[in-house]
Amino acid sequence: MNKIVVFVFLFLNLICLAQPGEYRKHVVAKGETVTQIAQQYQVTPYDIYQLNPDAKVSIQENSVLLIPKAVNGKPSFHEVQPGDTFYSIAKKYNLTNEQLEKSNPNIDKLNLTIGQKIQLKNGTVVTSSKTTSSVDSTKIYHEVQPKETFYSIAKLYNISVSELEQLNPDVVSNLPVGHQLLVKSKKSAVVSNETKQNNEITKPTTAIDSYNSYVVKPKETLFGISKELGLSQVELKELNPELSNGLQEGMVLRFPEKKNKVIQSNTTYKDLSKSVRVKETKEIVFLLPFNVSSIASDTTLSMQARLKRDSFLNMTLDFYSGALMAIDSARRIGMPLNVRFLDSKETRNNSDVANLVASKNLKNTDAVIGPFYPQYVEKVAQLLKDSDVPVISPLRDTSKSYDNLYQSMPSGDFVKNSMIDYLYKRNGNIIALIDNKRNATRKLLETEHRSIYIVPLNEKGGLLADSISPKLDKNRVNYFLLDTGSTGMIFAALNQCSKARSAGYKAELVVLEINDTFETDEVFPRLVKQNIIFPSLTKFQDTPENMQFANAYRKKNNVFPNQYAIRGFDVTFDVMQRILLPEGFEKSVQTTATVQLENKFDYYNRGDFGYSNKGVFIMQYQDDYTVTEIE
Repeated sequence: MNKIVVFVFLFLNLICLAQPGEYRKHVVAKGETVTQIAQQYQVTPYDIYQLNPDAKVSIQENSVLLIPKAVNGKPSFHEVQPGDTFYSIAKKYNLTNEQLEKSNPNIDKLNLTIGQKIQLKNGTVVTSSKTTSSVDSTKIYHEVQPKETFYSIAKLYNISVSELEQLNPDVVSNLPVGHQLLVKSKKSAVVSNETKQNNEITKPTTAIDSYNSYVVKPKETLFGISKELGLSQVELKELNPELSNGLQEGMVLRFPEKKNKVIQSNTTYKDLSKSVRVKETKEIVFLLPFNVSSIASDTTLSMQARLKRDSFLNMTLDFYSGALMAIDSARRIGMPLNVRFLDSKETRNNSDVANLVASKNLKNTDAVIGPFYPQYVEKVAQLLKDSDVPVISPLRDTSKSYDNLYQSMPSGDFVKNSMIDYLYKRNGNIIALIDNKRNATRKLLETEHRSIYIVPLNEKGGLLADSISPKLDKNRVNYFLLDTGSTGMIFAALNQCSKARSAGYKAELVVLEINDTFETDEVFPRLVKQNIIFPSLTKFQDTPENMQFANAYRKKNNVFPNQYAIRGFDVTFDVMQRILLPEGFEKSVQTTATVQLENKFDYYNRGDFGYSNKGVFIMQYQDDYTVTEIE
């Protein structure tokens, strides 16, 4: 009952604010944003928020918004967006600079602030700014906008999150839209010489001085933009909350100027062994989950039984055996290295890493490889960040990051995005076939790749094939993007691809993940005939170096190396080479990419979030069952 009363009260307030004839109604279409709606009616988002306060939080499909009438066919104000200049605003509204200056005599046209209101008609001057909505002689406040977080606001004012929380202890657990958040006290405010004399605090100019703008081009993806700007997608979304409604052509994104200069894409791959010149002995420490104490009492028979059932222990031993092969190779060619293996004693719920960092003098080592579990890699990086010791996560992607943390295996979403980015570059028409158990992929496409058509499923989880034909394009390659673990879905995708080709369309089958279902005798031969394209972390090529390694490994271990043994070799050999370069490990990953036996190491800098490997191969099966790298 209380909710109904509140609703009626809000509705009556809106009616008072906008009398009939002064507004119109708009039914929100799927995927629309407030910015798009404002542009459609030639008003500002601020105007819409005034009549529809709930729109600050979100807007839903089929909801009704009240839209104010534009003054003389034009909005009365313009809210400054990232990248706006006085000239661009005047041009946008078909005004001259002189007309705009006359309407805004008190505005510094060379130092516009994001969120500032620029008046577009003669009359009372309005120069309010959402980033400095309340200023007095001792404090500066920030009005919280939709989707903003403590992190994004702290970065805007160049302070730490902890400082921001200390200044606002009453809102640490909740950040309501519209709240006046204290961002600068007298102690922390930056004051110019001129304003010191006037005993006033200057406006924060961090956003203007240290941020650039990026205009989204046709067919661009958030993934591709994040790579180009050297930012993670998480950081882009923090800095540009409007991305929560999807990426739109023409959208203006802001990004820190310094981030764009950190690292460029590593397109040239180099053999680092020829560059190793450091004669001083370097040290690598491995933190691997041997869990020796838990298996010390095992008999030979019980150990054999344990190895059969304990896949985690098998993975550890395989990685370890590959690392030993890399160490032997390095010592044979004279690399001055000291190597220590420590038992991290990892389980899902516990580890010994904090004790090892404290007791084994890890702050003076040159690099740490491991542990395996992401949460323990993050813990080691946190403990060693002040010592600038590189910590390399060998097998898993991490959620928390530190500037000394190196994620050596591309994340699952990065691999998928790399494949999709390849298709975009070829101007492909992408049709996604996603089964009902691949929710993560479906969510990725729905939030970051809205231009991709996802084929609907029937009640039994099968494809609604009739919906595919209208989406085919005669003028482009039609890529059927498949993610499934179902044999039936695979056969359906093969059928749709063949059917499209028979109808005269160019069609290719793209598989996001090669899993066990694809490798069965029933499925695999049919996939090869379709010359499927897929992303891979390994290059699938029997080079002389690969064969030499495989034979040497078999001679030593009585078995051919599996993927974990090869990865153990590749990660270890790459790290060993980099710490022995004159420029050191971090500078090396900024400038040079490598390809080892099977894995590519092409790191990009995520700023304060450390480094991630973007070494993904785009592969294609040939009719003779060989695999060719196509990018």
